[in-house]
Amino acid sequence: MPRKPAGESDGSAGEFADSRGAPAGDRDGELATIGTTVRSTRRLMGMTVEALASRAGVSTGALSQLERGQGNPSLQTLQRLATALSIPLVQLLQGAAEPEHHVVRAGHGPRLPAPSDDTRDSQVLRELLTPSGGRLQVIRSEVPPGFSNEGRSYRHLGQECVVVLSGRLRVSIGQEIVDLSQGDTITYDCTAAHWWANPGTETTVVLGAVTPLAF
Repeated sequence: MPRKPAGESDGSAGEFADSRGAPAGDRDGELATIGTTVRSTRRLMGMTVEALASRAGVSTGALSQLERGQGNPSLQTLQRLATALSIPLVQLLQGAAEPEHHVVRAGHGPRLPAPSDDTRDSQVLRELLTPSGGRLQVIRSEVPPGFSNEGRSYRHLGQECVVVLSGRLRVSIGQEIVDLSQGDTITYDCTAAHWWANPGTETTVVLGAVTPLAF
């Protein structure tokens, strides 16, 4: 007789804590919601059923069944799937929230504080273009001509991608210095000491994406 994969529910215990004794129609609706969320999130992450099953430590058959709104998964199984999909368990149980949008009109984004108390850092205008506290952070910066924070390099966790929209930007990462012009992009590890400078005679406008959140 085939052995049940480790951690898989046999349907005898460990069901949803709030669904025991619930009408069959309610349970079917819950499973349909969970299955849809698992399938859509998996596809968004570019994962196959087999890849997600392996990552979560569940059987491929059980996962396929769940995505069709069938089966009887344990709460432990759902927690492993949520972890593998990098989403909260409550999102898996309640379904994905309605898509939201966030508009920032030109020049009206929140101004970010200078990264230090040095008055020279306050010369750079930093505008947040994404929702505060979100998972993504995009910042538009205006760097005045002659600006440089050489000698005041920064180091922090994460990665940054910078696109030069106009002007020139000099970026130092570790011992390397890179000069960028309009349309150029650089991505670097923020754990390396880094600083910016504007060697040109015009204001430089850059668009930067940072992860994890820096502000």
